[in-house]
Amino acid sequence: MKKNNAVYLIVLAALLPVLLLRDYTPSNELRYLSIVDEALREGSFFAFTNQGVPYADKPPLYFWAIMLGKWLFGGHCMAFLSLFSLIPAFVITRVMDRWTAGALSEQTRNTGRWMMLSCGLFLGMMIILRQDMLMCMFIVLALRSFYRMLTGEGSLRREQLLFPLYVFLAIFSKGPVGILVPLVGTIVYLLLTRRIRTIGRYWGWRTWGILLLLCGAWFGCVYAEGGADYLNNLLFHQTLDRAVNAFHHEEPFYFYAVSIWYSMFPWSLLAIGTIAVALWRGVMRTEQQRFFLTIAAVTFVMLSAISSKIDVYLLPAFPFIVYLTLLVSPDLRWNRWQAAAVAVPAVVLVLALPAVIVLARMEDTRFVGQVLFYVAAAILSAAGVTALYRLYGRRQLDVAIRTIACGLFAAVFVGGWALPKINGEIGYGELCRTSMQVAAQRNLSGYCVCGVSRPEGMDVYLGEDVRIVSWEEITSGELHGTVLMLPVRSLDELKKNAPAAEVCDVVGRYAVVVLS
Repeated sequence: MKKNNAVYLIVLAALLPVLLLRDYTPSNELRYLSIVDEALREGSFFAFTNQGVPYADKPPLYFWAIMLGKWLFGGHCMAFLSLFSLIPAFVITRVMDRWTAGALSEQTRNTGRWMMLSCGLFLGMMIILRQDMLMCMFIVLALRSFYRMLTGEGSLRREQLLFPLYVFLAIFSKGPVGILVPLVGTIVYLLLTRRIRTIGRYWGWRTWGILLLLCGAWFGCVYAEGGADYLNNLLFHQTLDRAVNAFHHEEPFYFYAVSIWYSMFPWSLLAIGTIAVALWRGVMRTEQQRFFLTIAAVTFVMLSAISSKIDVYLLPAFPFIVYLTLLVSPDLRWNRWQAAAVAVPAVVLVLALPAVIVLARMEDTRFVGQVLFYVAAAILSAAGVTALYRLYGRRQLDVAIRTIACGLFAAVFVGGWALPKINGEIGYGELCRTSMQVAAQRNLSGYCVCGVSRPEGMDVYLGEDVRIVSWEEITSGELHGTVLMLPVRSLDELKKNAPAAEVCDVVGRYAVVVLS
């Protein structure tokens, strides 16, 4: 088996328990499923609603994938939906790997695969159901097509068709960032390399014609289904308003300058330090190095200037940062400061087992005290110790990097099998199933919640809307005959205000209660 294929198979095997056994998170995943269920009931494919309220926040491509999964399996299947995060991550890594094949040795490329797939937030987005990894894949493919046209690789006509198609699919996956990163990044690079006069070769009538045709068809369908207000919301409120004066996720301009250190862990010190030293020494000499640097820098600066910010928005810069690190650090030979940049995350891994022991004794995190979590933490600690030995005992920087990455995935594999025992802490699936059992046993109808975060998506499990109630409604007696879900910490207050309340079960942080 070739090494480049082995990495992907190993990572797939390591993530399988998580992809198969975990529950949907309420914040985004469950909401997406609820939106899709609502769209299927209403027969909508371009204009969506969330609990009856227009939802123009996201383009339809990812929702179509969820719809396809429900049509194929008769319900929402985590393993199927995870493919739309996992496969794009593999494609991104594969494209970057082949892109740098002429500049890097096979050993360094193998190290790069492990670095990319284990890079903090990138690894997280391989598991979480979001549109970001899909958009990132199309951005990388678009930039690869641009670079092939720039350097004369392959068929020019083919790339001139693929380039706008990839850009459109990036927009169709997530939104305007899908065009901003390729557009601004490539124009800045042409300006810096004094080739701006060739811009028509890449952003000429063919590119804009294809983009306008595809976007026009999309917007026409949106107008037909959702009307002018929905289209205005999609084109302006969700783009210009977010960029200038965000109504969601507003953060200061320096947000990514802070978040990048933990979102790219365990490779942030190594990557940023290597690139900084390369700039200081003036070793950015090749076209490929300069192009990767430009894309990474432009993405960082541009997204910092946009008002709405969360960690994951910076994802399109990650592949270029990681592979630029490899390009300016030939074969990752051992030296003191690079060794220190890898030693720091190795030490953090060494502390994993003690950290889990402490967390398991704390009230709010007692759920981590599972045997398999202890084993996973021990694997991380062992990987950290081994990496330190490889660094300072054998001076093998690349082996130390792969050791840390392999340790991370081994820990994810082992810990993933314990997820069914803590799914009650992750999502609402077990809580809703328990509530449905109580309702069936007691011949009750209707479900309500109090103090539960983002409960709207519970309709995915319950098959009906859940009612959000206040303490006044609970104590008024009008909820007789319904099932109430609320945090366990609120039970003492409940007993004071509603002495007849009966606690039927406890699931994770929440209790299932019947009010008599």
